[in-house]
Amino acid sequence: MHDVVFAPLFLTEARPLAIILGTNEIASATAVRLSWEGNLVILSHDPFPPVIRRGMAFHDALFEDRAQVDGITGERAETLVEIADVLAKPGHVVVTPLQLTDLLAMRSPDALIDARMQKYRVTPDLRGISRLTVGFGPNFEVGLNCDIAIETHPAKTGRLVEKGTTDPADGVARDLGGVGKERFVYSNRHGIWRTAVDIGMRIFKGMMLGNHDGTPIYASMDGYLRGIARDATFVPQGVKLLEIDPRGRAATWTGSDQRGRAIADATVKAIRLRSARQAARRGARAGKIEG
Repeated sequence: MHDVVFAPLFLTEARPLAIILGTNEIASATAVRLSWEGNLVILSHDPFPPVIRRGMAFHDALFEDRAQVDGITGERAETLVEIADVLAKPGHVVVTPLQLTDLLAMRSPDALIDARMQKYRVTPDLRGISRLTVGFGPNFEVGLNCDIAIETHPAKTGRLVEKGTTDPADGVARDLGGVGKERFVYSNRHGIWRTAVDIGMRIFKGMMLGNHDGTPIYASMDGYLRGIARDATFVPQGVKLLEIDPRGRAATWTGSDQRGRAIADATVKAIRLRSARQAARRGARAGKIEG
């Protein structure tokens, strides 16, 4: 008698599968929302740019740290068995170092979402890999490298783009407690980032927070650390090393924020719109056949 081999849940079509590129806070807020909607969710890590808002993201699960966002747990997995085990757990999403090509060998996703927020990089054409490809932020053009895009610009956060391109990056940071770009500290070279401080720490202007490629990095203002790149991370030139929340007792550094939730809601809207249009096309074809 032959042994019966059961396919792991995510290899079947029982539940829709979403693959999200990126492990930042926007990717994580989207993963939470899709998990609530009944999707199996896998987040694929990309090292660029480094994740700084780690208390709002599943990123640290890659290092076996506890990673929870809005009641959903992110857990590292990098084999078929591990991925299946995590996805079988209620309220869990997979966080993996595996790249898209590795994941596609397991199962084609129902939705592929590029949430890497690579504002100044050329975005490859990912259409046709899944039933729906969604792009977040600058450098997306519908019909060229995505099926639908979602604006991340502060003035248009969560707006669906069904034709044309998303707005280019303008270098203007959204306001937080009356402070814009000044609350960030940026890298000015390539190198390894070393720090002994962590998210949520109370800091003061001029306080040394770490060193990048041997250069000391100091706090630009008083506040709480809302984000900081993980210790021993390679950080390229011109990206954010850390973020300071200047709002005092109103400061937050865990859970999804309003921006992340707006983009996540827009993603669900895009998926539902796709499903409705596909159903309408199937209905039209059936009507023609009957006629």
